[in-house]
Amino acid sequence: MPDSSFLTWPFFDDGHRAVARALDAWAGRALGAGSDHAAGAVDKACRDLVARLGADGWLRHCVPAPYGASDRLDVRTLCLAREILARHDGLADFALAMQGLGSAPISLFGAEPVKRRYLPGVAAGQRIAAFALSEPEAGSDVAAIKTTARRDGGHYVLDGEKTWISNGGIAGFYVVFARTGEAPGAKGLSAFVVDADAPGLAVIRRIDVIAPHPLATLRFDGARVPAAHLLGEPGGGFKVAMATLDVFRSTVGAAALGFARRALDEAVARVKSRRAFGQALAEFQITKQKLADMAVEIDAAALLVYRAAWARDTEAERVTREAAMAKYYATEAAQRVIDRAVQLFGGEGVVSGAPVERLYREIRSLRIYEGTSEIQQLVIADQVLRQGG
Repeated sequence: MPDSSFLTWPFFDDGHRAVARALDAWAGRALGAGSDHAAGAVDKACRDLVARLGADGWLRHCVPAPYGASDRLDVRTLCLAREILARHDGLADFALAMQGLGSAPISLFGAEPVKRRYLPGVAAGQRIAAFALSEPEAGSDVAAIKTTARRDGGHYVLDGEKTWISNGGIAGFYVVFARTGEAPGAKGLSAFVVDADAPGLAVIRRIDVIAPHPLATLRFDGARVPAAHLLGEPGGGFKVAMATLDVFRSTVGAAALGFARRALDEAVARVKSRRAFGQALAEFQITKQKLADMAVEIDAAALLVYRAAWARDTEAERVTREAAMAKYYATEAAQRVIDRAVQLFGGEGVVSGAPVERLYREIRSLRIYEGTSEIQQLVIADQVLRQGG
């Protein structure tokens, strides 16, 4: 690892350090320096990455024992994994992250038969998971979800649309949030596991974005789901979603951290080798100022990310404030770090497929998904006001 000094921080134990070093070595062999995955080939690339991560045991960290590596989801391990994979290859980070996000509601709230049905396949890389929360008119405003689920004997019948669904089109199952109507707004939602081949479920649109990954719009037209696939209690879907995001928002910050570290490494190599006006770029004072700002923001982001992960693992079930701070600061800081790296590369920094150009595209969506930066600011402020009162 180019900089592993942070592993000596008291947030980690020897087990975390061993996992981090082993995964970094694996990624160096299996992923190399990463690649720019073309939109037309991204489905196959993602399937292959999930299979390789599963076969080599890394996806076991996405699910709890007896199907996974530890008794509960260890957020520090998930953050370390996302940081390391993001530094090597953004799509590899995405592949691991979605196995975790798409299966976490089952890990946290699923009945034992549901866990047995889905989690072993997730850990082995044989079942691709997806998390279906967003809708055309309900992104940040979860309470505005319109997809409905009505009870019909031993099943629920789902109708509606979901969009911006990562792994849409390649997933083997989706965790879907729908309105069951126990109460108004967010209190009337429930969560279900829906197999991708369920009659009435269709992928109606694939969505291409600037950093390609599988993304789609789904339609539910009378899709029948066994009542046993309900996660938690009827009307408890908002709790399922927020508990899941409490775990994975910190890991989004960790992925941003991985992108930022790679950008700094690329920038340092560039300014040492590139000469202008008779000297290396590294010798200019303004270059040193940029590098200093980048290094400070990376360390600050790392402290927030691993503080939140440590708190979730050791102190509290809910770390809403800490996770929101980690995601907000780390993603915004990484955007600034990568922008400076592109600037230090000059014209070479905007050549399509160049490492810093690829990072520039990859970082942008992290400030939007799993709660925009603006939503994180509202969450943080609400927590501050509540604690201050």
